[in-house]
Amino acid sequence: MIHHPNKAFNSITVLIIIVLLVTVAAACGSTISMKQPEEINMADMSGHAGHVQGAGAGSPAVAASCAEMTEAPSNAPVKRFELTAAVTEIELNNGKKVEAWTYNGLTPGPELRVQEGDRVVVKLTNRDVLRGVTIHWHGVVLPCSQDGVAGVTQDAVWPGESFTYEFIAKHSGTYWYHSHQRSSQQAQKGLMGRLIVEPKASAFSYDRDYAVTLQKLEDRHVLTNGRAGGLALDAEPGETVRLRLINAYNRVQWMGVAGAPFRVVSMDGQDLNRPGLLEGQWVGIGGGQRYDLLFTMPASGKVRIYSKQEEKWSVTLGEGVEPEKLAKDAPVFDFTAYGKPKDDGITPDMNFDRTYTLKLGPVNINGNSGHQVPPLIVKEGEWIKVRFEHLVGGDEHPMHLHGHLFKILSKNDKPLTGSPIYADSVMLFEGDVYEIAFKADNPGLWMEHCHNLGHAFVGMTMMVNYEGVTTPYRVGTKSGNLPD
Repeated sequence: MIHHPNKAFNSITVLIIIVLLVTVAAACGSTISMKQPEEINMADMSGHAGHVQGAGAGSPAVAASCAEMTEAPSNAPVKRFELTAAVTEIELNNGKKVEAWTYNGLTPGPELRVQEGDRVVVKLTNRDVLRGVTIHWHGVVLPCSQDGVAGVTQDAVWPGESFTYEFIAKHSGTYWYHSHQRSSQQAQKGLMGRLIVEPKASAFSYDRDYAVTLQKLEDRHVLTNGRAGGLALDAEPGETVRLRLINAYNRVQWMGVAGAPFRVVSMDGQDLNRPGLLEGQWVGIGGGQRYDLLFTMPASGKVRIYSKQEEKWSVTLGEGVEPEKLAKDAPVFDFTAYGKPKDDGITPDMNFDRTYTLKLGPVNINGNSGHQVPPLIVKEGEWIKVRFEHLVGGDEHPMHLHGHLFKILSKNDKPLTGSPIYADSVMLFEGDVYEIAFKADNPGLWMEHCHNLGHAFVGMTMMVNYEGVTTPYRVGTKSGNLPD
């Protein structure tokens, strides 16, 4: 048989093109994806090829259903809301009209503000979104049944149906909500909003408190709190402002503060310990992440916060002299050495019950995709360490864990030296290695996935499953539950 070099070259070329198309599709949230399963029970994966119990596995816990894990009765103050998902033609402030999928006719949907300790009750009704909807409360620690993941914690809510969410806002901070049914499409179409849990007593004082969503509607319209061309907010010289930045887009945004020194006082809703003053640094906010900035308005009267990549994502506070922009090559904020240490007993060398390593490819985890990725198995009460390695190329991966807060232990095998960082996401660029730790103290079935939702769509998603927890729901084309 005669070897044909051109034929071999063409085969390799085709393979490279396919890989590039999948990678680009993941970044852009396009319709290229792995084949969807007909039906998968995301709780019953113990026989999965490559399944690893991990060190410290004991006898299985008594079976309990995620659907029955609800918030216990209490005397907490109740805050009630109603959100209706609908297909809506909206007119942007620049005069352009676009078909969006909205909550209460808005994108972002209504900002929900509650106080720490409140009982939050939200009735979701789907008017006419044919593919079904849910609400996932991004970053909120709540009972399994309230997590809003179609096919895992509930069925998708179909047109004409309703579902009521109920949970205690245990942790103050900046959060957001979005549909977790076909997330990569539905968030991009507009099904998202802000959830702010105000603290009983704040560690920081401020005169004004603003929350801002960075959004790309239909991957075309760059919106800041639903407005094209940036957002203007009131603030007077000498006032201190807390600005809560929510990156609801897939890609990292490098945000600069022009006109005033500032502090990063919170990441993913969790306050930092004794954060220092910063100036002239770009702050990288990954997809799904939230950063709260604190600054005092200058005598010149104006501060501008904007994205280095998409300057249309901007917030201008006050009136006065236009501040000088940051240099494109200005330093990058490093949270690993920011703020002051505080002993919490959680260290990289403490005893962990189970340790897992997740190797992140361009759009896969440990070489597998979606339901083919073995779940991490945990047991209530255990301490878990997860090592993320992003060493093989591709875009950044903001890895997000549902139902828990974790502590970031180390970066590139060097322990953090500043404030403890508690978060629900950690963003890895190519070459990064991070270790995180969490206590398995919230029984359920929880997603762990890249919050570049295009990556999740093509399979960069997996489960963290507690032993003995079951679900009556199913993921797949048969049920129509497709949570990305």
